[in-house]
Amino acid sequence: MTDDIPPERPNPDAEAEIQRLRADIDAVDQQILELINRRLVLAGRIGDVKKQGGRRILDSSREAAVIRRLTALNPGPLSAGDLRHIFMEIIGLCRDIQKTLKIAYLGPEASFTHAAALAHFGHFAELKPLCGLQELFGEIEKGVYRYGVVPVEYAVEGVLLHAMDYFLDCDLEICAEVYQTVSYDLVAAGDEPAAIRKIYGRPQAIARCRRWIGENLPWAECEACASAAQAVRLAAAEAGSAAIVGGAVPTAHTLAVLAQGIENRAGNRARFLVIGRDPVPPTGRDKTSLILAVPHAPGALNRVLRPLEEAGINMVKLESRPARHKTWDYTFFVDIEGHRNEPRVAETLEKVRSLSLFLKCVGSYPEAPRD
Repeated sequence: MTDDIPPERPNPDAEAEIQRLRADIDAVDQQILELINRRLVLAGRIGDVKKQGGRRILDSSREAAVIRRLTALNPGPLSAGDLRHIFMEIIGLCRDIQKTLKIAYLGPEASFTHAAALAHFGHFAELKPLCGLQELFGEIEKGVYRYGVVPVEYAVEGVLLHAMDYFLDCDLEICAEVYQTVSYDLVAAGDEPAAIRKIYGRPQAIARCRRWIGENLPWAECEACASAAQAVRLAAAEAGSAAIVGGAVPTAHTLAVLAQGIENRAGNRARFLVIGRDPVPPTGRDKTSLILAVPHAPGALNRVLRPLEEAGINMVKLESRPARHKTWDYTFFVDIEGHRNEPRVAETLEKVRSLSLFLKCVGSYPEAPRD
């Protein structure tokens, strides 16, 4: 006869000790994460200094010295081989972050989208104008560029929704938003406004500055160009001519600013989106952008959006556009306050999804200041 073996009973003291040790590990992991990110930030600053001085990013001697120093300081139980493996991975991340970021923006050069890209990424980023949205989205999806910048909204002219259509068929996300003042300057090779006989600019720029031109240079002939960059090239090459350019956009030519803020109406703001593959963690002040389709029935949109009201989530934008999908009539683009990883937002979006024909979250990102 086999004696019955009583089941092993958990030791409450051991369980409590395990939970305490796991809490300590969580705290250490948080410190490791913070320190790695701090190291990456410092490495990024070093990379900026290297670029200013024309120095190469890779510095093998410095990397070897770092490993030797840490090996000498290591008290164990971490082995020398594991130490090298871990820190070479960290050094590799730092080396990567020092590389020049390759950023695409919807061209042409010297446009307001160019200015927005400069404002967000700085002058050390490698900025490339691309001529169309399809090319821009495609090149970022393929990894040719890390991020892209596209315009989506003008405060005075209204909303440019066609860029949002491309999120329906790709895996890219909105990573950030940028607000840029739409202001125009008059630039020329000389410094005498009275000598200006011809003004080059994009048709939209000329129209937006027509009042100032009529009041200050009524004798000047306006000639439309395909881009601000072309206007600058023509003005630089032709005596007695000037160009209308977006404020804060650098040009490859040495042209003097004859007048600033020459637009008919001040206060026009443009909104741009930074797109890429990298999800953005919550910051405490975020937006989430959605694309959704609703049933073709009276009150359908109101029912689909009601969970947002019930959860107290503020909807900051709602725009409609004729749907590209043949089974839908309209696609709606919605911006709400909050991050999709916040429990309240995540739960509410699931309710919205259950009431929609289609819902896609195209990014949660920090809310940019409008001023």
